[in-house]
Amino acid sequence: MFGMITNSLFSQTENRPCQTLSTETKGELTFEERKYEAGNYASVTISGKPFDQGSSEGALKLLKYVGGSNEQGLQLGMTAPVSMTVQPGEGDSLQPTVEVQIRIPNKFQENVPKPTDESIEIKHQEGMTVYSTQFGGYAKEAQWAECAGKLRAALGETVSYRRDFYVCAGYDPPMKPVGRKNEVWFLKKED
Repeated sequence: MFGMITNSLFSQTENRPCQTLSTETKGELTFEERKYEAGNYASVTISGKPFDQGSSEGALKLLKYVGGSNEQGLQLGMTAPVSMTVQPGEGDSLQPTVEVQIRIPNKFQENVPKPTDESIEIKHQEGMTVYSTQFGGYAKEAQWAECAGKLRAALGETVSYRRDFYVCAGYDPPMKPVGRKNEVWFLKKED
């Protein structure tokens, strides 16, 4: 636990490598199109719990992993964002299954430490292009769903993207009280 806290408070946060392709504003909403590099990720799936509870539980497991709960006992360092893949349910509520992921830091990409928690999987994710918009504060299910609805409206019907799920991306440790950054991503359908 101490390693997790030290890691999240005092280590340099490494951002997922990406390139911003464009920025657009429609009405009051600004969004970007970004291309993310491929890489290895630690991933955990939480089912049967409300979104806020499941995403918090998944993030805590991953923070412990990068904080030293791995077979080598290494503090890996933090990467941002922690992402949560969700499927919209009825009435814009989110389904009770959430996949929480954190990118393995660059220096461990080729030799990924094995998690001691068996619920954590190491997965390779191909590169992807996303449409992203940002908002602040401590995000809960209602804010994620509202932001996703605004981005969906701004993208309209002509933009080709995955409509069956979206990604909630949080950039800050839980202890950061102000200046928090959250994003919603829709994955672009590649031709």
